[in-house]
Amino acid sequence: MRLVIVGAGFAGMYAALSAARLRDIEDVSPEELEIALVAPQPMLVIRPRLYEPKPETLTAPLKEVLDAVNVVYVQGSVEAVDTKARAVDVVNAKGERKSLSYHRLVIATGSRLFRPNIPGLAEHGFSVDNLDDAIALDRHLHKLATMPASKARDTVVIAGAGLTGIEAATEMPSRLRTIFDKNTKPRVIIVDRSPAVAPDMGEYPRPFIEDALRTVGVETRLNAGVASLDKSGVSLSTGERIEAATVIWAAGFRANPLTTKIPAARDNFDRLLVDKCLRVLSVPGVFATGDAARAACDDIGNYALMSCQHATRMGAFAGNNAAAELLDVPTRCYHQKAYVTCLDLGEAGAIFTRGWDRKVEMVGESAKKTKQEINTVWIYPPKAERAAALASADPERVTDL
Repeated sequence: MRLVIVGAGFAGMYAALSAARLRDIEDVSPEELEIALVAPQPMLVIRPRLYEPKPETLTAPLKEVLDAVNVVYVQGSVEAVDTKARAVDVVNAKGERKSLSYHRLVIATGSRLFRPNIPGLAEHGFSVDNLDDAIALDRHLHKLATMPASKARDTVVIAGAGLTGIEAATEMPSRLRTIFDKNTKPRVIIVDRSPAVAPDMGEYPRPFIEDALRTVGVETRLNAGVASLDKSGVSLSTGERIEAATVIWAAGFRANPLTTKIPAARDNFDRLLVDKCLRVLSVPGVFATGDAARAACDDIGNYALMSCQHATRMGAFAGNNAAAELLDVPTRCYHQKAYVTCLDLGEAGAIFTRGWDRKVEMVGESAKKTKQEINTVWIYPPKAERAAALASADPERVTDL
């Protein structure tokens, strides 16, 4: 039997570890149940940290931990899925194609930034969505440091006042002073069509976030959208023109396009609709998890967000359940009633909230310490030791805050 997991992000990694854990518990050999993880590289990109400097350092190797739990790594990208034949087409870096059969399939391909058809965005916009984009932005900022100071050079516009946009914006003033000169007076502007920053965060955290933006010197342009970009700046829907050498797009995400290859229902974000055990509805043998799945966290209407926190736990349930079906043991219903948000606010610290109503528990330096622990410890892969790696993937304990 073979279980194939597509994707080496947080959900894919924990799906593989959790499936291996159940296989170990049931005393089934890797020869009887092969677990294969397909991804372009055997590494975890620490995506929640890509707004930080030195993005090239923000990866963690996975090959050793996969080897420790007898998970087979398959290099390549899945470009097609035949759910009737139960096979995926894998294309490697050399363009070589092969078919990989499966008895159960877990789609854990994550999400990507949604880039609308705005004039100039593709040519002149930057992002912190993936490793390559974050590295390109970092190189761009360092290149600017070789140029004379000017209004455009020292101005960064960030499109999107959600969590990603806020973290990128509040980090940027100190980042630019480090790259340019400590006496540089950078101008950072967040643009969003919403009437308030952090529109999804609710009423409790927003005053703290707004205060943090003022503290670090980030301006806002609300009820405004980006109309067009060019190499010297951005034009807004309000008619305002901002001279800026750097425009960062941080507005909106969609599930990886592989979800569209599955003949099943999807939501407006292209996430596959799944049942309580994360099975894709109406497609036997296929599970979806992380940012690729629209999954209920509880019975009162809360659904998993496109976040590392949800992806890790969802991955553990999906991997466990896919293996459970093959091993003929009971599956477990995914649940994630606990939910926290820890938002980095640059030199203003951070904010930590708990619950779907986001009640504020910590702000400032205390929250910053928690954010740093999350970013440097909690979200990294377990050690490449069999017992520790398997123990880390207990579905009932992963991300149980």
